[in-house]
Amino acid sequence: MTTALSRRSERRISPVFLGILAVMTVTGWATWTGFAEQPGLAVFLFVTTAWIVSLCLHEYAHARTALHSGDISIGAKGYLTLNPLKYTHALLSIVLPVIFVIMGGIGLPGGAVFIERARIRGRWRHSLISAAGPLTNVLFAVVCTAPFWLDALDGVPRDFRFALAFLALLQVTAAILNFLPVPGLDGYGVIEPWLSHGIRRQVEPFAPFGLLFVFALLWVPSINVAFFDVIDALLRGLGISDFETYCGYDLFRFWRESNELCSISS
Repeated sequence: MTTALSRRSERRISPVFLGILAVMTVTGWATWTGFAEQPGLAVFLFVTTAWIVSLCLHEYAHARTALHSGDISIGAKGYLTLNPLKYTHALLSIVLPVIFVIMGGIGLPGGAVFIERARIRGRWRHSLISAAGPLTNVLFAVVCTAPFWLDALDGVPRDFRFALAFLALLQVTAAILNFLPVPGLDGYGVIEPWLSHGIRRQVEPFAPFGLLFVFALLWVPSINVAFFDVIDALLRGLGISDFETYCGYDLFRFWRESNELCSISS
């Protein structure tokens, strides 16, 4: 009986996550209806909380897949509650990605849940656990871009459309960056089980610096331009224009003077 109750509490959705979800819902409604006196602030809160929700779902996907793959310790660590405060590296997984969004409009991935890999048998399971997180970003991107590629934007308010376009950009960048085969990122986790023991030992010391390496590369102007050219091309293929993502980011940065073109656009 105690065990059953304990397991239920380990999987109960956290009030912290529900609070974040509530802020996302209210600010999304305020952005849609134009209720907010400062639409930029509403867009900022809506995009930020939606981004945090996606980060929580990303880590939940890792944890849930690990649980079904054999790591029964996941529940006791609180990873199934969607509570970001339970993550091993809350700073890397929540705070840092949000800061990067504010600084440069990049959906930078983080690392959070500690999985006891020794409990898991089979290379395919290890790869699937690593892939589950970024696949969640892909799913989130599909949801955000659906109104655009389905041509279902009639009646969608301008500010909400811009916010959705910017949120889609974050999800696409997060999915692509997460799938890079760089030590410390999920992409490397997908291929790691298939590498020889010798290669894994040689690469292991670099894993803590993988995210910093990607961040440093994105600061190189030529690489940054090439990266966002790819992102913009993908979004255009999904029906989202560069103008819409730009205006979404412009609205998001409510503390700066907004571009008049975005204000008068319909």
